[in-house]
Amino acid sequence: MDFLQRFLWYPLEHLPFIVIVLALAFTVHEFAHAWSAYKFGDSTARDQGRVTLNPMAHLDPIGTLLILIAGFGWAKPVPVIRSRFRYPRLMGIVVSAVGPLSNLLLAVIGVALYALFAYTGWLSGASIGVTEAVRVFLNYLISLNVLLFIFNLIPLPPLDGYRIIEDLSPPRAREKLDRYAQWGVIIFLLIVFIPPLRAVTLTPLFGLSKPIITGLFSLFGLSVQVH
Repeated sequence: MDFLQRFLWYPLEHLPFIVIVLALAFTVHEFAHAWSAYKFGDSTARDQGRVTLNPMAHLDPIGTLLILIAGFGWAKPVPVIRSRFRYPRLMGIVVSAVGPLSNLLLAVIGVALYALFAYTGWLSGASIGVTEAVRVFLNYLISLNVLLFIFNLIPLPPLDGYRIIEDLSPPRAREKLDRYAQWGVIIFLLIVFIPPLRAVTLTPLFGLSKPIITGLFSLFGLSVQVH
């Protein structure tokens, strides 16, 4: 077990909770993209069976495995043809934004459940094992979804943040962005896999999760110590 733990980003005993949370987070994220695109007039994702909450339609085996090993990963990207929208740029921004926002919503739901158990005492009669399992699950539901919210808003391809910037940019700037998009992917991979670059980019960015989580708990009148 110790040998296996060396290859994992998270504690081995928490693996079942993380797999469940990631399946939920990735599925809801991609469903939000697919459903909004379909509602705006692009049926591409629907025709490929992506307007569904079935995790098997959205999970990417390598992307899911990497988040367990490296702390980051991805699901299958939802195909979107913006030219089919009535207002391509505006609706394109919405379609890109709903993915990260869906992860933030899942985090809010996690905090709401935390508050519900805290105020009602529903778990007071439960065993230590059940109480600890619920606590660990909610902690990952909140923290991982906040991290995915932040991560997907990074303005580098192929992330949603890049698509939002692209749709906000005037035509000439958009052409230049498209021209250099392939380099953006390389920059993104360098940032992820080179520890010194990651330490000065992603690490401080992910540090924003602490005030976000603290703020979410304060909305429900709770205080929390985020490590």
